[in-house]
Amino acid sequence: MSARRFRFGISFRSVGDRDEWVAKCRRAEELGYDVIAVPDHLGEGRAAPLPALAVAAAVTERPRVVPFVLDVPFYNPALLAREVSTVAGVTGGRLDLGLGAGHMKSEFDDAGLPWRPARERVAFLAETVAELRRRLGTGLPPLLIAGNGDLVLDLAAREADIVGFGGLRQAEGEPPGTLTLISPEELHERTTFVRDRAGTRAHELEFNLLVQYVATSGDPKAEIEAWAAPIPGPKPDTGRLLKAPQLLAGTSDEIAATLHERREHYGFSYLTVFEPALETFAPVLRALAGE
Repeated sequence: MSARRFRFGISFRSVGDRDEWVAKCRRAEELGYDVIAVPDHLGEGRAAPLPALAVAAAVTERPRVVPFVLDVPFYNPALLAREVSTVAGVTGGRLDLGLGAGHMKSEFDDAGLPWRPARERVAFLAETVAELRRRLGTGLPPLLIAGNGDLVLDLAAREADIVGFGGLRQAEGEPPGTLTLISPEELHERTTFVRDRAGTRAHELEFNLLVQYVATSGDPKAEIEAWAAPIPGPKPDTGRLLKAPQLLAGTSDEIAATLHERREHYGFSYLTVFEPALETFAPVLRALAGE
């Protein structure tokens, strides 16, 4: 089976005012990004994803848009179906629907919502997917389900078009929502788990990786070490960090070669980077355009 063609997303942590948001979206399109993403977080400066994405699609021509990802326990399934249907329509069919079970207890506390055990949150995610399918039918946008645990990845293997991997897990002994990097071996096991659970539909799945950091300075090793310093738990040595699929370091040509290798090994053909890498990652897009 031939490898999927690469595509690339940019996740904007903030939107700002209208002029700022329009400029960001148009710049992402100009640089060649295929997908504009907005996360679903509470806090000062954080945007509601779906309205922001409706504007993003209105002021661009080509990129798809995706909430990356909706914390499904925040939402009533019937009302969410209405929101999704509306945004899918006004974006001209350019909406992908990113869903997750939620992992930041502090945000649930802030919203006054109960923090349920992971099993219950994933069960609610599964119920919501079923309700969206019932209400929207063929109007349901392409579905991205993201997570790391067995339960959510099993659901993704059965229901999603795109499986999202952040390469992170809950840090042991830390408050809920405190995340740490998983190893390359663990990430490979997670992608294999999804393929095994997907069975005959495994070839239909697209694998997305949320790249946690891109280092393109003259000393990318030092840059990666500085980025990793605050992460909870034992730190892998620099050599291991440079092999972490969630991190990219080097020149644009070196990163492009790395992405070829990781597509072959893990199946990641769809990569999303955070807003700080908007400009510095663009040469990689150009190097891999059409591949």
